[in-house]
Amino acid sequence: MIGSGTFEDAMENVVRGFEVAGVGVLIVGSVLAFARFVAELFRRPLEAYKGVRQGVGRAILLGLEILIIADIVQTITIDPTLESTIALGVVVLVRTFLSFSIEIELEGVVPWRRSSAKPGRSV
Repeated sequence: MIGSGTFEDAMENVVRGFEVAGVGVLIVGSVLAFARFVAELFRRPLEAYKGVRQGVGRAILLGLEILIIADIVQTITIDPTLESTIALGVVVLVRTFLSFSIEIELEGVVPWRRSSAKPGRSV
């Protein structure tokens, strides 16, 4: 028979794994973006600057998405109380707003207008 502590321990490890993966994406993605920036800085400074902003932004977007998964798993499996669910809702709203803002910053257009903003497309 499996005890309830075993399931909670396993889920805490899953949550910890997602948290580590999310932070890892933030670190690795940012380091790679800055490495590309340094490599291109003297050849094409303007493109290098745009590239580092996009690279770091993409790392943040992916890292936030993975961290949201960790929060969802934790709330559903480990601490399914009304208080933790409300806290999860607030965290998801804040992270969604951040993701949305970063995506607009990277693409220069709101997501639902992206296809009509591409060159060569008629509105």
